Amino acid sequence: MKYSIHILIAVASCLLPVLAGAQFSDSLMNAYAEAHPRERIHVHLDKQAYNREETIWYKVYILDDALPTRLSRNVYVEWFNPEGTLVFRSSAPLFSGSSRGSLELPADFDGHFIRMRVYTRWNLNNEPSEYHERDIVIHQPKPPARSISVPNVVQVDLFPEGGDLVAGLMSKVAYKAVDGRGNPVAIQGRLTNARGQTIDSLRTRHDGMGFFFIAPDAAETYLVKWRSPKGDTGTVTVPRPRPIGATLSIFTNNEHAVVKVERSEDMPAADRRFTLYVHKEGQLLFKAGLDMTGRKSLRANIPIAELTTGVLQFTIFDAAWAPMAERVVFVNNRLHEFGARIIPQLINPTKRAKNVFDVYVSDTTMTNMSISVTDASVAGSAFGHTIYSDLLLSPEIKGKIHNPGYYLSSDSDSVTANLDLVLLTHGWRRYDWARLKAEQAPVLKFGPENDYMKVAGQSYGQKFVITNDLLLNLIIQYKDSSKNFLFEPLSKQGTFENRTIFFYDTARVYYGFNNNPKLNGQLQLQFDNGLLPPSTKSLTYPEQTLIALLGDTSMRARMDRFLILQEDWKKRSAYKTLQEVIVKSKPKPKEDELDKKYASGLFSGGDAFVFDMTNDPFARAGMDIFAFLQGRVPGLQINRSGPQTSLSWRGSPTTVFLDQMQTDPAMLQSININDIAMVKVFRPPFFGATGGGSGGAIAIYTARGNDRKPDPNRSGKGLPSVLLSGYTRFKEFYHPRYDQPGEGPDTDIRTTLYWNPYIITGKSSPRFRIEFYNNDISQRLHVVLEGVNAEGKMTRVETTLEPTQKNK
Repeated sequence: MKYSIHILIAVASCLLPVLAGAQFSDSLMNAYAEAHPRERIHVHLDKQAYNREETIWYKVYILDDALPTRLSRNVYVEWFNPEGTLVFRSSAPLFSGSSRGSLELPADFDGHFIRMRVYTRWNLNNEPSEYHERDIVIHQPKPPARSISVPNVVQVDLFPEGGDLVAGLMSKVAYKAVDGRGNPVAIQGRLTNARGQTIDSLRTRHDGMGFFFIAPDAAETYLVKWRSPKGDTGTVTVPRPRPIGATLSIFTNNEHAVVKVERSEDMPAADRRFTLYVHKEGQLLFKAGLDMTGRKSLRANIPIAELTTGVLQFTIFDAAWAPMAERVVFVNNRLHEFGARIIPQLINPTKRAKNVFDVYVSDTTMTNMSISVTDASVAGSAFGHTIYSDLLLSPEIKGKIHNPGYYLSSDSDSVTANLDLVLLTHGWRRYDWARLKAEQAPVLKFGPENDYMKVAGQSYGQKFVITNDLLLNLIIQYKDSSKNFLFEPLSKQGTFENRTIFFYDTARVYYGFNNNPKLNGQLQLQFDNGLLPPSTKSLTYPEQTLIALLGDTSMRARMDRFLILQEDWKKRSAYKTLQEVIVKSKPKPKEDELDKKYASGLFSGGDAFVFDMTNDPFARAGMDIFAFLQGRVPGLQINRSGPQTSLSWRGSPTTVFLDQMQTDPAMLQSININDIAMVKVFRPPFFGATGGGSGGAIAIYTARGNDRKPDPNRSGKGLPSVLLSGYTRFKEFYHPRYDQPGEGPDTDIRTTLYWNPYIITGKSSPRFRIEFYNNDISQRLHVVLEGVNAEGKMTRVETTLEPTQKNK
């Protein structure tokens, strides 16, 4: 993050310039941050708890430097069962810092939770504890199969503000009480000395957290004696104070962070000059020398009104540049948000009724959002993981935060005060000042990714000398029997690489020498797809994780009801899953079959005109594809000047693709129209295009499989081959359309009624309409909308849909 504001401190002569040559290198500190920017990850789930055989739908958002990540092109998601065993792993491409996915829970899954781990190649430069992990509750009708003993104990920890107590100086001491499951415990008690004399009374203020003040005597011992509502009792010894030192305390308001530094009365005169560093996300914002020679304490006002939202760190150094005290505060100026609204059009939560609402964003910046509509009774807590807490708070804090979404749900005084308690009672990700002082730059094992997957290889065992004219012939055969032909030069080291390949699922790769087939039997290749291999290590959970259950009794009862209905439905119905519904009364249009066969990822479905070129008699009569499209798509402008063709829509250039690879109009114009199976013309914006596709897109698909005659001259028969993995193919979310005859199952008990991982708006299309049909039993509908825009700002809207007036 590049901060352009100038920070001024309004105090008197206690602030001095920091002496050159006696400080950390500011440029090194900023270089450290720029060389090792951190990615922040959020996962939007369609809901918070699941039954067996349901599908977990999710959208991954990744930011770096407060913008959609530019460090990674691929994201990996690993799923671990309660035993810590990896049960599924996926890889997916990132588009504008986001990706979608799903996991189908098997019928025999008996765990009460499943852990989701999300990371990129760049994340591997960090400790595994910094990966994004989340435990997702899987509702089971019975208790865990194995008995897990968790000590029924309450742990109380104390946290002096600034890090240490100093004898004779008044300090705030925060505390946190949790049970053996890691859940907060409300306690009350007394602060006493060793003789049992009461100094202060204690009572938790929020989620097991609270604080007290103390000016400790170096010769005294202090105790916190507490009691829980269940009768648990305990005693905690207050940390011993340092005999000589300085304390740091901070109070914030909307305009300033008020910093107070106080030193010991008998501190040696030579040690009474300190240095204050104020930094955010690794960038140094302010530094000042603090001259406390003639004063015991000082106050400084740090302006924070123009800072971006996030954790701000304060560090006080002594004369030897050792950190004496550190404190973090949270700056929340709402500069991280953009406005989005849910506008109901037709809300009717009756059996299989149609519902319509709009997502409206007034901001003209391109947005990338996801939305879920679920049964409100199984929606869970509104204060779980949110896009705000995951991207702004949790990455800076160590340890578990109970209901992290609560702390950024409001800027009221009570929520702000409770957020400050979180910062006082949780460790934060500190700078390694010793490494910085020694001018040790961060060591990166993995650099930024510039490309998606690839097809690469290394030869071994060859019995010949590799010459400059040796070409490797690669025939890549995909699942649908289509083929891609590559000719790659083999380096003298026996390597080759092609970064233009992009596919899902698996592909068979045949290989041989194009200009010297006699060498085929002498060549062995080891192939690489450029993606990270799966993790080989199992996870070890802390005890409290192993008993993760639904805590909301009403939600648990509702999940029980859905589970019973789902089990009953399986027994009575020939359908196994809702996605396997076969509509017999009305065959699918040929265009839908072609779209399912050819399109994938962001090209699948979508708001597009689809043309079946295999059965359109007018298609074969066209001079080229642009002549065919002329006048067929309202709004699409096709301008031809001699051999040149330009395309535009709503005043912006239209992006063109050939088999989902971006190309130029000249390439498409040269393709024989008889070789084209399908054309998709996407209305603006099209998110799969570079820059957001504000002019829409045209995707051309060349015929393959049964749509064209096989070419015997391009067969891979007789060549050695390997099976190469591509990106994970996820299924599409299915929601029935009950306005069509014969559509849908006999019983509809979906808990997720609508899921769309790509809600795209922009200047020319600020409104996105959503239509779906209710199930058989849901009466209240819960909506969660989350997303980011091109500037890295975020949004979150959570609401319950109420019936519109005419349906009441």
